[in-house]
Amino acid sequence: MFEIVMIVAALLCTLTAGFAFAFASVVMPGIGKLKDKEFIRAFQEIDGIIQGGQPVFGLVWIGSVFALVVAAILAVLQHEGTIPTVVSTSAIAYILGVQLITFRINVPLNNALQTLTVDEMDELSLDSARQSFEHGWVRWNLVRTVFASVVSVLLALVLLWL
Repeated sequence: MFEIVMIVAALLCTLTAGFAFAFASVVMPGIGKLKDKEFIRAFQEIDGIIQGGQPVFGLVWIGSVFALVVAAILAVLQHEGTIPTVVSTSAIAYILGVQLITFRINVPLNNALQTLTVDEMDELSLDSARQSFEHGWVRWNLVRTVFASVVSVLLALVLLWL
């Protein structure tokens, strides 16, 4: 059972890492070239899909946490030595470095951007809104990307050790 849960956790965490990486390397640099109004609208649309109950995304994002926590519990109960330490540390790092950042920083920034009606804003307001959002969002997404990627590598190593 542990091996199956580990495979699921590794897959879901790796998909999450890939999602964060895609935003860091393609999505944000791409829409970052847009003018303020276009940038905000583009991000609103992308985020609207994500927060609009996209079932596969939700399954991957939230499922990664559940699978990783179950893997950590099973590792502690069924193994000794390095494996429980690596899996438990990975779970803590993932929850703090990916999920906590997401729900304490990135989602609130997303929600603030969603409240804007860009067609009713002047250029100064658009610039101010973008400045309040973009730099922090990009920086913290990079942190999430690094944490999710490191956790994915650690889980792959554990699977190789089994």
